[in-house]
Amino acid sequence: MMNYKNLINGRFVPATGNGTMKVMNPSDGQPICMVPDSTAADVETAVEAATVAQKEWARRPAIQRAKVLHAIADKVRGQVEQLARVITEEQGKTLGLARVEVIFTADYIDYMAEWARRVEGEIIPSDRPGETILFFRQPIGVVGGILPWNFPFFLIARKMAPALVTGNTIVIKPSRETPHNAAKFSELIAGTDLPPGVVNFVHGRGSVVGDALASNSHVGLISLTGSVETGIRIMTTAAKNVTKVNLELGGKAPGIVMGDADMKLAVTAVKASRVINSGQVCNCCERVYVQDKVAEEFTDKLTAAMKASKVGDPNLDETVDYGPMINEGACRRIDEMVHNAEKEGATVVTGGKRAPSKGGFYYEPTVITDCKQTSEIIQKEIFGPVIPIVKFHDLDEAIGMANDSEYGLTSSIYTKDLNVALRACHELKFGETYINRENFEAMQGFHAGVRKSGIGGADGKHGLYEFTQSHIVYIQS
Repeated sequence: MMNYKNLINGRFVPATGNGTMKVMNPSDGQPICMVPDSTAADVETAVEAATVAQKEWARRPAIQRAKVLHAIADKVRGQVEQLARVITEEQGKTLGLARVEVIFTADYIDYMAEWARRVEGEIIPSDRPGETILFFRQPIGVVGGILPWNFPFFLIARKMAPALVTGNTIVIKPSRETPHNAAKFSELIAGTDLPPGVVNFVHGRGSVVGDALASNSHVGLISLTGSVETGIRIMTTAAKNVTKVNLELGGKAPGIVMGDADMKLAVTAVKASRVINSGQVCNCCERVYVQDKVAEEFTDKLTAAMKASKVGDPNLDETVDYGPMINEGACRRIDEMVHNAEKEGATVVTGGKRAPSKGGFYYEPTVITDCKQTSEIIQKEIFGPVIPIVKFHDLDEAIGMANDSEYGLTSSIYTKDLNVALRACHELKFGETYINRENFEAMQGFHAGVRKSGIGGADGKHGLYEFTQSHIVYIQS
C-alpha cells in the first residue's frame, strides 16, 4: 500500500512523528493508501516556506506566473484517466463524472491564468489640485486552502489558481476522506517549474491541520469549502488574528416547478441534482416545490426517473448513475432523516432505505411527498440521493417557502412565463438562481452564497479578486 508524504517547500516529507491515516474506498470499504497525519508543527513549517517564497513569487510579472499555471494544466490533461480512477476509487463518483472533474480542473487553471493581463486597478479623481489617487490590487500573501471531499480535485484548482496568478502562495489541506488525488496532484506539480514553497500540501485532520492554518498569524486568507459547522469553527479561530475568510458552506437549494413548466426538462434537471455524485453536491436542488395543478404529474414522472436510476460500484461498472455515499456516517444520517420525515407524516414513494452492498455505503434513489415545511428533511441539508416534494398554490407561497431556510446558496425555477422568472430573480434570497436548467455554475460566473451558505465567493473576476487586497496611493505633485 502506497504511503504518501506532505509536499512542503518543494520536498516530500513525512508528518512530524511519522503519524499516518488510512484512506478508504467507500464503494467496498477497503483501504487504498496512507497519508500523513500531520501536526501543527508541520503546518507552521509549510506556512514559513510559503511566506518566504511569496516575496519572490509576487515580484514575478503576472504573465510569468500564468505560464507556470498553464504548464500545470497541461500536466493534468496528460493524466486524465489515471487521475479520474483515483478520484472514483476514493470518493465514489462515476468515472464519467470524475473525468469531467479532471478536465474541468485543467480548464479552470487555464482560465484563471488568463487573468494575468486583466487584473486592473483604478485612477480615482482627487479633490486637491495636483494630486493623483491610485487604487492597486495586490496579493494578500499566504493563503490557507481547506478542501472538501465531494469535488476534491477541482477544489485544488479553485483555490490554488486564483491565489497563484494574483501573486499569493498557498498551503492546502486536503480532506482526510479524499487525500489520494491531492497526493497525486502534489507529485504532478513537483515535475513543473513551480518554485519551492509556492504550493504546499499538508495532510491531516481538520481539528489539527485546519485549525493550525486558521490560527496562524502569517496566513492572510483562509479559503474553506465545507460544512456550516466547520465554517463557524474556522471563522472563530481566524478571528483571533482578524484573518480574512472566504467560505463556501452548505446549501438547501429549492426548486420551484410552476404549472406551465416544461415537465420533461424539470424532471430531468431535478433527477440529475439528486443522483449526480450520489446527491453530494451543495448547489444542487435539495427540495422541490410543485404547483398543485401539476404536482401529481411531476411526482409520478420524477418517481419513475428516480426508480430507473442505477446505483452500484463505479469502479466496476461505468454504466451506473451514481455510486456510494462517502462513508458509513453519511448513510446513517440520510436514513435517519428519511425515517424522521415518515414519522411526521411524509410518504416515501420510492426508495427510503440503504441499498444492498458488499462493504460499501449505498442508498436507494428516494422520493418523499407530503413533507411539512418545518420538517428536518426540508430545513436541513440531506446530501444524498433523496428528494422531498412540497405542493404550493401560487408563486407568493412558493417564494415564501423557498426563502424559509438558514441557507442561501442556489435556487431554481421552471416556468415559461418571463414575468414569473424575473420576479423569482428579484425575490429569491439566494446567491444563485437557475432558470429552466440544471444547477451547475460556470467558471466565469460568481459562485457565492448568503446567510449560512458562506462569505465571499469563487470563480470569474469577482472570485479572483477575493485573493487580492486593496492599496490606495496618494501622490501629491
